[in-house]
Amino acid sequence: MGARIMVWRGKEESEWPTTCLPNRGSGNPQIPKGDGDAPVQGYIAAMPGWKSEAGRWLDDLIVRAMPNARKAVKWNSPFYGVEGNGWFLSYHCMTRYIKLAFFSGARLDPLPPVTSKNADTRYVHIFEDERPDEALMVSWIRQAAGLPGWMS
Repeated sequence: MGARIMVWRGKEESEWPTTCLPNRGSGNPQIPKGDGDAPVQGYIAAMPGWKSEAGRWLDDLIVRAMPNARKAVKWNSPFYGVEGNGWFLSYHCMTRYIKLAFFSGARLDPLPPVTSKNADTRYVHIFEDERPDEALMVSWIRQAAGLPGWMS
């Protein structure tokens, strides 16, 4: 049996950028860990279908709300934080939605709508046909960035 050659965006596997591996389904992209904007943009580019556009909207919104936000990809998810204060937000592609986590979400006003097993964390689920209220999202992002975040 011959070797299987994987092709993504017109390139063979050996030519794939190390910051962006294809998503082979409707779930979460598999992105190597990395600090800075480049790995986050690689993750967003690899998000499947409508989620990639939603990821660009979310990244733009976070940067507009917190221009000095620190970015990284950890555990196949983009993280946003404040230097010396930890990570305040992350998101992850699920099959039918994007799961946005506020690590100190229980201290936000009003509370983000979805609870977590962790009492401090609250979630917002972003579905294909539903965009969250932008003003409320900016408020949550700014509040979360001002709280002690998750330290990794």
